Order: sequence, then C-alpha cells, then structure tokens
Amino acid sequence: MRERTIRILKFGFMAAALLSLSACASGNFGGSSFGRAPAQIADISSMGNYTLDAALVEARTHFRNNNFGYSAAFYKKVAELSPQSAEGYVGLGASYDRLGRFDLSDRVYASLKRITGETAQYYNNLGYSYMLRGNLRAALSNFRRAEALDPDNMVIANNIQLLADAAASGSA
Repeated sequence: MRERTIRILKFGFMAAALLSLSACASGNFGGSSFGRAPAQIADISSMGNYTLDAALVEARTHFRNNNFGYSAAFYKKVAELSPQSAEGYVGLGASYDRLGRFDLSDRVYASLKRITGETAQYYNNLGYSYMLRGNLRAALSNFRRAEALDPDNMVIANNIQLLADAAASGSA
C-alpha cells in the first residue's frame, strides 16, 4: 500500500512540478527517469556552445518532456553561464530529484537558498525533493513553510492536498 501511495504521489508531484516550471518549447528526445532510459545526467559537451537563452530553452524543453538527464545537463549549463540564476538552480535541483540524485539536489538547494533566501519556491521544491525520497513528514513541513510565505500559491496548495489524500488513502 505504501509503494502504491508513493507512486501516486510521484505522478502528482511531477504534474505540479511541471506547472511550476515554465516551458517555452517542445520536442522529444526520448528517455525518462521513470521509463526505459537509465537515470543519468546527459553529456552535452559535444553539442556545441550555448548562450544562456538557448540553454534555458533546451533545459525547459527537456524537463517538460521528462528527459531529466538532458534537462539536468542544460540547467547545469545555465547555472554555469549565470551563477545567480534562480531558475537555473530550481530546474537543476528538480532535474536531479527526478533522476534520484538527491546527493546532488541537496547541494543545488543549498546554493539556491544562498541566492534567493528562504522563499516559497525554495521550500516547495525542497518539499518536493523530500516527497520523492519518501520522507513525507519533511515534505509536508517544507510545503507548510512555503504556504506560509505564499498562501495563495496553487502549486503549493495542490502539493499539500496530494499529501493529505495520500495519508487518507494510506490509513484506509
């Protein structure tokens, strides 16, 4: 029952995460951290040089299409090109989370906190990371912190509701 609940939560949070990250292009390059492809970070070193804007387009596209290995590589490029880019760190952390690379996402979230401070987006993404790890108590704690900072944010409200629904179905 617990595994089923976690699978339902992963699906719901993927949808919420996609809503929280804007995407401006589409395309499918295959692979997914939950599909047939191995969960690894893509090597884009042979793909040429990218401007900040081009790397962001690629990163958003790959994230939207569940190509988290590529989105991680391109968001890392964004963070390298613009070390103060909150979007780069948010996307990189979310990509690492989807790859199950929590060791790397922890470092990214620490950097994001230094850049933006303790924002609603920071706590929401940290909550999402803990949810994927199966630590639902820490997830809820972070979602509540996010909610306190941005009480009208629908992504945060949906994340809290998903946790409540999972808890209710797990106790039945």
